[in-house]
Amino acid sequence: MKKNILSLALALAVGFAATANKVDDDKKEVKTDASSVTWKAYKVTGSHTGTINLKSGALMFDGDKLTGGEFVVDMTTINTTDLSGKSKSDLDGHLHSDDFFSTASNPTSNLVFTNVKSSGKNSYEVTGDLTIKGITKPVTFDVSVYGSKATATLKVDRTNYDVKYGSGSFFDNLGDKTIYDEFDLVVDLEF
Repeated sequence: MKKNILSLALALAVGFAATANKVDDDKKEVKTDASSVTWKAYKVTGSHTGTINLKSGALMFDGDKLTGGEFVVDMTTINTTDLSGKSKSDLDGHLHSDDFFSTASNPTSNLVFTNVKSSGKNSYEVTGDLTIKGITKPVTFDVSVYGSKATATLKVDRTNYDVKYGSGSFFDNLGDKTIYDEFDLVVDLEF
């Protein structure tokens, strides 16, 4: 009798645990060809803008509530959009070099959401692990979701990822050659 009660209790505990851990999340793959990531970097004398392509991505939902996300960015697609000709090819080449993102040895970067908190209707505060050049650091940013679209803007401190070229935080007497440590990413997703 004791054995049967113990077996029943164990079965109920496992059943409740399975129910409590049931994942209702719906994974929605991002349409990489319809989504965009633009960047803007700043220096003392102005700024530069460009694009970079998503390699893959997905957002997770519980009903219509955002619960997670994961993305892979193709670093080999870094592209400057505010320049043309030799100036563009020179900057693109420099961004791919070891001075910046070392895309030959680090062809992808990724972002994995670690915490999603509702901050209003269709708005979320997200914390995630961003990996660039094999270095992972936490970032916090806002995401808005409307229907099958989502937008986010991130500020990234490049020096956290060993991208120190031209940084006034690490080099003296750069004058008007100083490049600010933070750059912006604006992400528009379709899923």
